Amino acid sequence: MSNRELCVKLLESVPDYKIGYVLAYIQGLTADEDADDAFCEKLVDEYENDPEKDVSYTLEDCKKEWGIS
Repeated sequence: MSNRELCVKLLESVPDYKIGYVLAYIQGLTADEDADDAFCEKLVDEYENDPEKDVSYTLEDCKKEWGIS
């Protein structure tokens, strides 16, 4: 039995409520690496060019804004 056949056979015994986990894992395995790299590079570029990235706030300012005492 090939690995692919074994995977299909095992998949038949996975309960429906766990199929989402299997699907997410398989999607991750088959993801386009170039697209993923481009997405990550875009995030880094956005962060590096964010004019507010070096702004800092005190804990007290944050608590006030979030309504936490």
